[in-house]
Amino acid sequence: MVFGSNKSVSGYKFTWFDRFCLWYPPGWLILFNRHWQHYHADPDGWNWLEYGLFLLPGGFYIALLLRWLRLGCRFPRQQAVQFDRNYQQAFRDEVLAPIAKYYYRGELRQIENLPETESMIVAMNHAGMSFPWDFIVLAYLLGTAREWNVKPLAGVSLFDHPWMIWWLPPGWSQVLGGVRAEKEEFETAIAQKTVLLYAPEGLRGPSKGWQQRYQLASFDPSFIRLSDRHQIPILPVVCLGNELLHPFAINLNLQHIGKIFGLPFLPLSPLMPLFALFPSMGVWAMRSRLRYFIQPVYRVDLKDRTSRRERVAAYQEAQAFRDKLQNAINCILSSSDDK
Repeated sequence: MVFGSNKSVSGYKFTWFDRFCLWYPPGWLILFNRHWQHYHADPDGWNWLEYGLFLLPGGFYIALLLRWLRLGCRFPRQQAVQFDRNYQQAFRDEVLAPIAKYYYRGELRQIENLPETESMIVAMNHAGMSFPWDFIVLAYLLGTAREWNVKPLAGVSLFDHPWMIWWLPPGWSQVLGGVRAEKEEFETAIAQKTVLLYAPEGLRGPSKGWQQRYQLASFDPSFIRLSDRHQIPILPVVCLGNELLHPFAINLNLQHIGKIFGLPFLPLSPLMPLFALFPSMGVWAMRSRLRYFIQPVYRVDLKDRTSRRERVAAYQEAQAFRDKLQNAINCILSSSDDK
């Protein structure tokens, strides 16, 4: 296989250290970076001394300081990158597979509702106040079930936040298929006839906290307008188990403090002291059983496409879609085997 600036490399082989990293939550970040460095040149990346410090309480802060000094007191260089399907498949098969199958125990249900088409918006409820493992596991399951080219729409913070720039290699999210949650990139991805994973709640989903974990927030209507404009169907999916990725978390709603740290919300939970001691755990989340209930395909046909009326109609359609998805969640929760 050919990846990045490496001419040809063999597949990534797990060592005892990689297995330890999978078992030990602060090690997940090490595994992600080591896998990238196997396939790509990464001169600004983490080294073995710094990896070792990740595993110690508070050691990440020392590793960060050492790396910053090693780079000449600057941020890691950002590179122009693009989606690489070969690397997406390698990461899926070699790293995501054991995590999705055995740690999050991902499972597709009602697969008879999966269409044959390879162009759609997959709209799902989003929760957890954590790294978006509910979307990552769904992307893995759809990719293996249908061999689809699946791309998740991700918040801008997953690309540009300083923590992400230091945590993960430059362009990691884009190379794996992440699409920035911005109108232009959203429209480009839709026009390319891809399978796009989308959270209609946006950041309101994970920030709603534990007490409202099964209640959908209001939906942004942009996906309705784009579905209608490009005549692309919407596949509704209900995820249960994502609320346990960061259990008992509440949103402190301290927006002024959140802005200082560049965070969309400030969670408070029993896990926060651990995250403070081991910041590399930011890409980890609690073990859960992620079940995805595929709903029948939803098609949009806005009758009036004049600018102002289209916006009103799209908003009404989005909230009607939200009500249908909320009813599906309530029905699944009320069934005896899925409480």
